[in-house]
Amino acid sequence: MNRPNSSRARIAALCGVLTVGGVLALTGCGDSDGVATTSGSVTAAPTDSPVITSTATLVATTPGAVWSTEPHRADASDDAHLTVAGLRVGAHDGYDRVVYELGGTGVPGWSVRYVDLAVQEGSGDVIPIAGETILEVLITGSGYPFDTGVHEYDGPNPLPGEDTELVTEARISGVFEGTTQSFIGLESGGHPFSVSTLSDPTRLVVDIAR
Repeated sequence: MNRPNSSRARIAALCGVLTVGGVLALTGCGDSDGVATTSGSVTAAPTDSPVITSTATLVATTPGAVWSTEPHRADASDDAHLTVAGLRVGAHDGYDRVVYELGGTGVPGWSVRYVDLAVQEGSGDVIPIAGETILEVLITGSGYPFDTGVHEYDGPNPLPGEDTELVTEARISGVFEGTTQSFIGLESGGHPFSVSTLSDPTRLVVDIAR
């Protein structure tokens, strides 16, 4: 009596062989670590890539936004003369959001990037920030309250991220030479973020993917 002594026969007996459209697929052959084996190659999911809960949600919520860990920058409009009147943090599906509500005229510009330390512009003082990683947010086109006529945000400062999963706090450092400086503390680094503006009222929005 003939016995199936070839490697393919043993694999077929153990795992099952399915041929669809001329493509050979092996089923039931994954190992305990979730590594899939296909056509003799081993492919594991990368462990150093940022995990986003729902890319579709991110795209739908912030259409046209660029998600990256690299610095983000945009220029303010020529008539920008704005004061931060409100600050909010919140958790959403797949990302945390920090919102700066602005009063005054024009559209703000921004420069947002990861930094090692929260260094206050003007004084050079290092500001303690809760969390392991810091995003510096510079809002250009800013003015002092006595110039814009807008009552500036007066606290809490820092604003704790009590309902967020990634943001630990958001803090406004102050206004220096037409720029409002702020810092966002995060539980960990390497997370892509996006920056955008909204109107009625004017807002600068920083979203950080979890």
